[in-house]
Amino acid sequence: MVGGRSERGSRRHAAAASVVVPFPRGAAGARLDLVRFVPSGRSLAATFGLLVAIGVAYWLAYSTPLFAVHRVEISGAPPALQRQVSRATEDLVGRSLVSIHPEEVEGALRALPAVAGASVDRAFPNTLVVRIAPERAVAVIRTGKSAWLATGGGKVIRAIPVGTQRGMPRLWVARGATIRLGGQIPGGLVPATRALAAAHVAGLGGRVKGVRTTGEELTLVLRHGTELRLGRDRDIGMKLAIARRVIPLVGSGTTYIDVSVPQRPVAG
Repeated sequence: MVGGRSERGSRRHAAAASVVVPFPRGAAGARLDLVRFVPSGRSLAATFGLLVAIGVAYWLAYSTPLFAVHRVEISGAPPALQRQVSRATEDLVGRSLVSIHPEEVEGALRALPAVAGASVDRAFPNTLVVRIAPERAVAVIRTGKSAWLATGGGKVIRAIPVGTQRGMPRLWVARGATIRLGGQIPGGLVPATRALAAAHVAGLGGRVKGVRTTGEELTLVLRHGTELRLGRDRDIGMKLAIARRVIPLVGSGTTYIDVSVPQRPVAG
């Protein structure tokens, strides 16, 4: 009897342990309807047709004379430099505007010694627009029977006939020194070209006749004979700004204006 009760209790325990608890089913409307997210055949055909049309339009623009370059419009360059830019871009005439990469053309133009910067834009249907920022020459570099123009940074940008550009200060290079187009002048002359560039920024560029270097001392000689003594190649812009304010305050017979110590300018 006891054994029977024990057997029935074991069966009840096993049945209780094997009970499956049902989870509630979601409503029919809550099921994900994937069919709605599958594009229809009509929309697929329209998309494919659009891609084909874009490809055909690009091919026509790239391969046909529809957008061929008829004219290269150059602005910002003086006549001599404009001729150089025109020669550098002449092979672009006849090419499709679509096939031209402006950044590549800009890089090629910046390689010209007299070009400081360039921007290139495509003006559809048939024009390539080139804007040039030219380098600014501040001095004539002389050696032997040759002459070049140089920028404030000492870059050689153009060879010129000897005796031309008479209004520009001359800097003489030791005989035998190598000067090449697009290269740099000897390092010892760069402080002088930087000072001349700063004189243009200060509004004194047209008044400067020449520049002298004595050791580390810089002196600009004005056209009426007054010397602007700048001292060492430091704070040149500030020194020249002060000199410009002092010049109207001194007499025409002033021999020099010393701004090597900008806080205490001296005239004599």
